[in-house]
Amino acid sequence: MPRLSIVVPVRRVRGSLRECLESVLTQSFADVEIIGVADGSPDGSGQLLDEIAARDPRVRAVHLAEPAGSDGRRTAGAERATGDYLLFLEGSHVLLPGALQLIADRLETAKDPDVLLFGHVRRPFRGLPLPSRSLQLLTEMGDTDLCTLAGRPELLGVAAVCWNRAVRRDFHQSGQVPFAPGPYGDRMYALGTLATAETVAALPVPCVEHRRRRYVPGLDDPAERVAPHDVVEQFCDLFDALRGTPRFAGVHAPLFQLASQHLLETYAEVSRRRRAYVRAVAAFHREYRPRGYRPPGGLASLRLRLLAGGRTAALRGFDAALIVRRGMRAAAAGGRSRLARRVLPVLYRLHRLRPLDPRLAVYSAYWNRGMSCNPAAIYHKAAELAPDVHGVWVVSKKAAASLPPGVDHVVPGSRRYWAVMARATYFISNVNFPNQVVKRRGQIHVMTHHGTPLKVMGVGQYQYPAAAQGLNFPDLLHRVDRWDVSLSSNPHSTEAWTSAYPSAVRHLETGYPRNDVLVNATPEQVAAVRASLGIRPEQRAVLYAPTFRDHERGYTCRLDLARIARELGEDTVLMIRAHYFHDGSGLGAHPGIMDVSGHPSTEELCLAADALVTDYSSVMFDYANLDRPIVVHAPDWEIYRAVRGVCFDLLSGAPGDTPGAVTRSTDELIRVFTDGTWNSAANAGLRAAFRARFCAFDDGRAAERVVRHVLLGERELLPVTPPEERGAVALPRQAAAEQSEAPAGTAV
Repeated sequence: MPRLSIVVPVRRVRGSLRECLESVLTQSFADVEIIGVADGSPDGSGQLLDEIAARDPRVRAVHLAEPAGSDGRRTAGAERATGDYLLFLEGSHVLLPGALQLIADRLETAKDPDVLLFGHVRRPFRGLPLPSRSLQLLTEMGDTDLCTLAGRPELLGVAAVCWNRAVRRDFHQSGQVPFAPGPYGDRMYALGTLATAETVAALPVPCVEHRRRRYVPGLDDPAERVAPHDVVEQFCDLFDALRGTPRFAGVHAPLFQLASQHLLETYAEVSRRRRAYVRAVAAFHREYRPRGYRPPGGLASLRLRLLAGGRTAALRGFDAALIVRRGMRAAAAGGRSRLARRVLPVLYRLHRLRPLDPRLAVYSAYWNRGMSCNPAAIYHKAAELAPDVHGVWVVSKKAAASLPPGVDHVVPGSRRYWAVMARATYFISNVNFPNQVVKRRGQIHVMTHHGTPLKVMGVGQYQYPAAAQGLNFPDLLHRVDRWDVSLSSNPHSTEAWTSAYPSAVRHLETGYPRNDVLVNATPEQVAAVRASLGIRPEQRAVLYAPTFRDHERGYTCRLDLARIARELGEDTVLMIRAHYFHDGSGLGAHPGIMDVSGHPSTEELCLAADALVTDYSSVMFDYANLDRPIVVHAPDWEIYRAVRGVCFDLLSGAPGDTPGAVTRSTDELIRVFTDGTWNSAANAGLRAAFRARFCAFDDGRAAERVVRHVLLGERELLPVTPPEERGAVALPRQAAAEQSEAPAGTAV
């Protein structure tokens, strides 16, 4: 039987659940069980729970048949617990390092109290952890004496939540107050256990990091919807349950004062049936008010007396004041709106008065740099499957010159640009559209992204100033709120996008459309790409594609490329592709080195290459679809990880983390290509695990899934072919050799 049972309700926590559970599993104190309780979360949180439970026997996954609300999930977890003590942890929170050992030690020194209260820090949605008032109160109490709520009524100042306390399981089972429905349903449980506990101990150190989640309208769970009137009923139930308990007399007055204050605060949030709410609060006061009770003085006391007395008419004065205040705020907001409207082109506003065009789609890639990446793959598939939907590309003047013939396009800021942006039904891009674009009802925004994330993205960048420089987080979230669909090529990406971009967006696990060409490529296509690049059939082609560094200006090559080309000989050609943020690689002409930074298609370069060398670029995840050798050259991994932030340890060497050989210097890179390590059996095994993890949905039909679901309205996505059942793409030199040996006149 474990010492501690930790119950974790699981619903809509896909982006934070892994970190939450790992914060428990990596604790030095290991005598624990984790009971995760899911009830059909639509974001795939339950599947992630199953994945983690399959890897660690201390995690037990419980799936409820029907949505149960947070109260039902906590209750179900507690019923299945076997530990001495119950702890409840939200799926968006984390335990701080060493917390469980501190809790276990304090329980032992306190001789197993009914309840142990411990501290927490609070982390705003965007910001760094801050001390909490609860922690301050516990610190003032110290950790020496056992007490009761009657003896220390200031304990009511500690946050009334279930995740800042350990409750002895047999005491919990004999408790009088269950969890209540609603987002604050653990308040009644927390107050009830504290009021009835015979022994309460304190641990005045932070054990939990309370992470505030972004409120997203429309994502609330129907089972969590509780009207203000229901809160009054919950307090009535609490007092009814406590009336017959031995310690109620000693806690009646402070508990009633806390309830009264809370009901007064809730009154300000009541927008409907205010008269009924006032009557309900007045009835609560008549029924449960302690003898001789007097509310504290001040303006709040006057308002509370009016509320407790059922003085609806008198309270209207306060309501009028609230209306005036809201009107002043609305006027200020209206002024800001009018300013924004003056900035926007008048033509755009006029076009928005016209109906949407259901057969018009807007495409954009890489901040209007041209026609590429996932949007291009969707565009081509739409021309095949949904030819009635006309696609228009948003491109810069410079990029417009390089578009293929016949591709319709607009330049940002032009007259037609505003008309297209106002009337299009579909918006498909791998980056965000500008802030000035207004999301109209009926418009559908598809965020395709442009790579699987290794580095921390979105709101996670707040913790990394070098990565966040120039990033306006409120503007980012405004743009994210326009998304309807977010594409993902693997479960890791779905988790990362959920965490990085908290919103009501639907995550479609379709695969990346740009990778369809990699999965579907024929030997003839591979040979043709190599020939177009001037790579000889017998040559080994190595693609070097490093990413950019947020903390550096310009491109710095971290390899002695001339020496590598010399050492590997004329049978190897190095293709160098600098990141698109840089204006080329800056390389001069050199035999054995080919600067392909300006090549329009990264996918074609991947098809041509026998091996990929990269540092932290997302190209490694795409290239893994080809099942060809990958070498990670990471001379500055520690700096990059500390400055940019990463989602997982690329260099751990664990299956699924590292795609192949790892080098840290030019000498090491030369060695792996001369001694055969680059294509060894051991590295092939790493590559297979990496491919299984990060190419899960890339089966060559990603673009088709997007077109059918978004443009054609098909509800069900096409099933995904598992990686092990997909055909292998021909190796480049093998394809080139077969092409060169084809008889004259043979069609290829």
